[in-house]
Amino acid sequence: MAYDHPRGESSGDAALVALAAGGSEHAFRTLYRAYVRPVYWLAHGLVGNPADAEEVTQETFLVAWRKLPGLDLAGDSLLPWLATVCRFQAANRIRKQKRDREHTAGAADENLVATVDVEQQVVDGALAEAILREVEGLGELDRAIFRLCAVDGYAYQAAADELGVTQGVVRNRLSRIRTRLRTVVKEST
Repeated sequence: MAYDHPRGESSGDAALVALAAGGSEHAFRTLYRAYVRPVYWLAHGLVGNPADAEEVTQETFLVAWRKLPGLDLAGDSLLPWLATVCRFQAANRIRKQKRDREHTAGAADENLVATVDVEQQVVDGALAEAILREVEGLGELDRAIFRLCAVDGYAYQAAADELGVTQGVVRNRLSRIRTRLRTVVKEST
């Protein structure tokens, strides 16, 4: 059965990246919709709270918009590059918050200040990288199923309809993908 990339491209994100780099807001919005949730999850794991995670996510996509013209996409997916940008943005935010806390230590209520364990950040970052590598190693259909169900929140039947496969195929493959990712998580912790 022939399978088309969920965004209609058979070559992954490269065509969308090229269009976005050329100024296409539509192409950039398509990439944003495809990756905003995993970038947010990664940001939340790094900074530890929803408000900062939203800021880091927005900063990540702002950097992406500015840097896409010079980007040479190494693989089929923009996600590994976005994850790297996200980690840098999260680290910048954490450093800024630490400086702000140090300058206002006497005035700030320390109970309201979220502290971030640097060691945990490294573990979370390494875990996120391991998961991203594992997802990138999946076949095209499995990556699409993962993206639709785990990232975009599609129900099994909706994903099956989108991909032109049966609900059973989606359910079984997603179960195998989750088992595979649980193994990665166990090995990384």
